[in-house]
Amino acid sequence: MKKYILSILIIFAGFAFVQGQNAKLQRADALFKAGAYFDAIDIYKNELEKIQQDKVELAKYLNKIATCYRLIGNARQAELWYQKAILRNCADPKAYYYYAEMLKMAEKYDEALENYQKYKLLVPNDKLADVGIRSCELAKQWIATPSGYELTNVRSVNTKQSEYSPVYGSDDYSSLFFTSSRTGATGGKVSSATGELFSDIFYTERDLKGVWSQPKPIDESINTSFDEGTCSFSSDFNTLFFTRCRVSKREKLGCEILSSKKSEGGWLAPEVIKVTTDSMIVAHPSLSADGLTLYFASNIPNGFGGIDIWKVTRTSTTDNWGEPINAGGDINTSGNDMFPFIHSDGTLYFSSDGQPGIGGLDIFRAKPNDKNGWNVENMRFPVNSPSDDFGIVFEKERESGYFSSRRAGGRGADDIYFFYLPPIIMNMIGQVNDEKTSKPIAQSTVKLVGSDGLITTAETSTDGGFKFMLNPNTDYVVIASKKGYLNNKSKETTRGINQSKDFTATIALTSTEKPIELPNIFYDYDRWELRPESMAALDRLVEILNDNPNITIELGSHTDSRGSLEYNYELSQKRAQSVVNYLIEKGIATDRLKAKGYAQSQPKVADAQLNAQYSFMVMGATLDQKVIDALDNDKKEIVYQISRRTEFKVLRTDYKVSGKE
Repeated sequence: MKKYILSILIIFAGFAFVQGQNAKLQRADALFKAGAYFDAIDIYKNELEKIQQDKVELAKYLNKIATCYRLIGNARQAELWYQKAILRNCADPKAYYYYAEMLKMAEKYDEALENYQKYKLLVPNDKLADVGIRSCELAKQWIATPSGYELTNVRSVNTKQSEYSPVYGSDDYSSLFFTSSRTGATGGKVSSATGELFSDIFYTERDLKGVWSQPKPIDESINTSFDEGTCSFSSDFNTLFFTRCRVSKREKLGCEILSSKKSEGGWLAPEVIKVTTDSMIVAHPSLSADGLTLYFASNIPNGFGGIDIWKVTRTSTTDNWGEPINAGGDINTSGNDMFPFIHSDGTLYFSSDGQPGIGGLDIFRAKPNDKNGWNVENMRFPVNSPSDDFGIVFEKERESGYFSSRRAGGRGADDIYFFYLPPIIMNMIGQVNDEKTSKPIAQSTVKLVGSDGLITTAETSTDGGFKFMLNPNTDYVVIASKKGYLNNKSKETTRGINQSKDFTATIALTSTEKPIELPNIFYDYDRWELRPESMAALDRLVEILNDNPNITIELGSHTDSRGSLEYNYELSQKRAQSVVNYLIEKGIATDRLKAKGYAQSQPKVADAQLNAQYSFMVMGATLDQKVIDALDNDKKEIVYQISRRTEFKVLRTDYKVSGKE
């Protein structure tokens, strides 16, 4: 039925017969015009040899064969035949667009992008070209970052034929109705449009072990020799709405929505729902939980594209339906927008090939916004695939249900899949260590502050470890503190994470017992002005002071041993003061800062880090002039550079922050 509905769109467009063509091609064109694409393919292919010399005609018929394959759902063959048509300079620019669409369905996104761009040059005002180009960019991202849903092919229900558009038939979700062209469908005739049997509505029931029964066709009052399917139930499951597409050799009958009441003996004779008299396609019904709104797909004039999603409303379940209302430009596109499902929470799900997607029909979620419109988002991979994905249904209480897909790996054409979103569990697993020794710090306090307003506090274990549970879509700051150490923090976010994950964090605390060197503080020779590359290290010091608002510090500047002691005292004092001035400019209170120049009076003592970096430095050795004199020139310059340093040490930890600060 899905392919049949798309076929009807082409029927109305029509194709003029080519004067003088042979009778078989004329017959194939008539089938094409009538939407009998499956039957037309073989005739076209058999007659191609006779028009090899006419390049224009050959390209046109190669394009028609490609179109037939596309509309019966054979994307692989459609791709091959569109390519042949383009290589023979097909005059129809749309061939580039549909070729790109088929390439996209084959996950050949780079090739698809090239052909969308070629089509855009030929038809620059067609928005579908821009959608296709954007789709190629997004599809790769979405496939690389799955949404978190888990899928299972319902193999006990699916066959080599098509099964699609599942809906629940009971409030405990133990009954499932769906559309199928499987063997056993009423009438047993093959559709000239699709090459499959005309579809019927089937149902299956799940036992206590969760096993689905052998599907059975619904009552013959519903199923006929025509196409039936894509149904919806009232909330009490006593009224069935479904689609019927009829064919006739004498007239175009199209698709319509019917409803049937349930009785003790089965389903009563259905009645046509007259939602419009202005369209040949009225299909894919979805009834709201209160029974007052009916969504459907139709090509009612003055819509946005081929098939749009519409709705009709009524004030009570006994009233007549009102005039059809288009769902609007947030949902409908210049492509095809079909298979609506209205969730009990007001979310509308639908399928579209006119919105940016992974390939073919993609499933979209639309939520009402405060501007009388919809916020629409692609449900992404793995719900969506490069092939057609459509006809979704949800349970009321959880992110679980069924949908249909033509993706690779199924049992046949369209298959039904079960999907659910597992609970997302996220943890922060971390450790607090000493910054110098890397040893764990036990009994330190760790505070988790979330952007959702929640604050959690824990104490580290003997191995310095801690653990927090995290919420989705939240930004976090983890603050560690311990007496005798400076506070430090780590940041993390769970925004955009849609799968369970453990985050790790190692927070290093710096002891306040000894002066703390500020790395990368640079001055020009014999100058005290800070160089630009020093700013990053000082901005980190600003952050430390803001994270530790109760400390006051001394900024100490040291020189190497060259030059007079008196001169170096003055130089180092000015250098220390330049750091203090920078911190004050950044908003640090003046009474929290003290500048002191030490000249060369406190030589650097080699620690384990310096010993590891420079093997000639003995750990614990004081790098005074006596040690320096014993080194060669290159090593002397290294020690001089190390000696020129800026440090800070904590003077007090009981500074009282003023109300203004």
